[in-house]
Amino acid sequence: MIELSDVTKRYGPTVAVDHLSFEVRPGEVTGFLGPNGAGKSTTMRMMVGLDAPTSGRVRIDGRRYRDLRFPLRHVGALLEARAVHPARSARDHLRWLADANAISRRRVDEVLELVGLADVADRRSGGFSLGMGQRLGIATVLLGDPGTLLLDEPVNGLDPEGIQWIRELLRDLAGEGRSVLVSSHLMSEMALTADRLVVIGRGRLIAEGSVAEVVGHSATGHVRVHAAEPARLVRLVRERGGEAAPQPDETLAVEGLTARDIGILAGEAGITLYELAPQAASLEEAFMALTRDAAEYTAHQGAAA
Repeated sequence: MIELSDVTKRYGPTVAVDHLSFEVRPGEVTGFLGPNGAGKSTTMRMMVGLDAPTSGRVRIDGRRYRDLRFPLRHVGALLEARAVHPARSARDHLRWLADANAISRRRVDEVLELVGLADVADRRSGGFSLGMGQRLGIATVLLGDPGTLLLDEPVNGLDPEGIQWIRELLRDLAGEGRSVLVSSHLMSEMALTADRLVVIGRGRLIAEGSVAEVVGHSATGHVRVHAAEPARLVRLVRERGGEAAPQPDETLAVEGLTARDIGILAGEAGITLYELAPQAASLEEAFMALTRDAAEYTAHQGAAA
């Protein structure tokens, strides 16, 4: 379990993390989301002792990271997958870590097999592809069979099969009672993987809860409508207090009225409907709404490329 209590991190006059508090609970995959510059990487570095908080407290199973005698047996962290000497083989890299943390060398062979690198374990890691390097990083996370796992962009460089594999792996690890924290910019993947979400912006907590709670509180769905007379339907929807936005595919995105309301309205007006389909809000839409004022850099529509 990871606990952050009122954590602040300053670099001179810059506040990277601002009075941040949350928990990463056992038995759950917690998605850690935020725009670039939100403070995610700094927060994860503080969890594993690479940065010290200016104030506040970070604990792993009730202890500071630096007080753990054999850290890899408590916490597995993937913060930079390519943090491996390029002349060292995958097997030698893992053996070195295993020896430093009193881990059996048999475990090295187990994790190499688990992540699909057994056949290339004796090749120099400098020749690995991005996806292979990512798998080696995941092997490092799993090496000590830890109860807590931190992964920053774990699917980076993986093909679709690899992405599905890591998703199922993280779900299985959480199902065994481990605490799993995953940072990612892939909202669709987080929606499939995470049990809970922690969203930060400018170093502060913006939202926390289940995926359904965060989406439900931050974004609204709409009804997709394909009508024979869209302009007239738009007028009628607005008269009833709703809003209808024409879409590029000649459908309407209607908000403020239910599909039933729209069907009745169209029927009374004699407007033929070819499609009437409620559309649930997505995690991406909720994320954009939550972080609109917290993004470090934003692109403006219509700007030159």
